Amino acid sequence: MTTRQTRSVGDGSLLRRYEYDDGWVVAADVGVDDESISVDTVGDTAIVVIERDEESVESEFELPGEARDVSVTNGVLTIEGDR
Repeated sequence: MTTRQTRSVGDGSLLRRYEYDDGWVVAADVGVDDESISVDTVGDTAIVVIERDEESVESEFELPGEARDVSVTNGVLTIEGDR
């Protein structure tokens, strides 16, 4: 496993990218309830919308490829893809 990227995203969320021989994982600790997060992927771009206090905050970031699976558990967004 190789960690390729660690960075803070705007509001203090932590984004990490892991690369494996057969795929990759991008994980972000967004720190909100799972129901408050909406994720869409288009090609190699992830679009994340977070609903907070009746306001929407949208951000997008580049993925290492097309996503195979997207999940949110306990405020942690995980996007997985194949090589």
